[in-house]
Amino acid sequence: MHILDNGTSPPFLLVDDIDVHYGAVQALFGVSLHVQTGEVVSVLGGNASGKSTTLKSVLGLVSPTRGRIEIEGQPTRGLQSPDVIDLGVASVPEGRRIFPGMSVYENLLMGAYPRRREKEQISKDLAEVFESFPRLAERRKQAAGTLSGGEQQMLALGRAWLRRAKLVCIDEPSMGLSPKFVDMVYEVLFRWKAAGQTILLVEQNARIALELADRAYVLQHGHVILEGSAAGLVADPMVQKAYLGAA
Repeated sequence: MHILDNGTSPPFLLVDDIDVHYGAVQALFGVSLHVQTGEVVSVLGGNASGKSTTLKSVLGLVSPTRGRIEIEGQPTRGLQSPDVIDLGVASVPEGRRIFPGMSVYENLLMGAYPRRREKEQISKDLAEVFESFPRLAERRKQAAGTLSGGEQQMLALGRAWLRRAKLVCIDEPSMGLSPKFVDMVYEVLFRWKAAGQTILLVEQNARIALELADRAYVLQHGHVILEGSAAGLVADPMVQKAYLGAA
């Protein structure tokens, strides 16, 4: 499936007809998607569907064996993950990947490191993160590794926000969290959306992901089997049965 010119503005992110292999095992088969500036796009699917591999391909953590990925029109083939991040991308990975021995405050500053000369703006952004996540403000001097899973997810989101990236890629933000923490995390993501943040979201919780997203893609066994507006997919009987718990 190739992405064709439909007369709209070029997408910020273009993933066009990519295959991905892990050794002899093929994980993605001709996957295509795109994300416009200011849009929230969700990638849904069950275990081993290929959704996390798709995100890793965008971030330069795995290399497609066929197809192309472009960020603002620039091909990313041959770029390593740090080079992709330098194009204006931030990552909130599955499992948070915080620095456990560093304080909450130090972890947040790591997110702002590429902007370290913008001291006044960083101070404002830190205040905004602490306002969004009061628990982080209370624990700013605490070692990040001692936080609960939900608090670590807040920290990972705050670190990404301090990057002030053009595109934020988020992998399974609700995984392992209590409903209370899921609500807190998504409250912030809805605020990001309202502020115009461009987001590519991989999520197991289809119901809340489709509430947040403008559009979504459904993957199964490495293939895109459905795509469309979030509202359209919520109404799709197949999505209702497979992902939303409808009878």
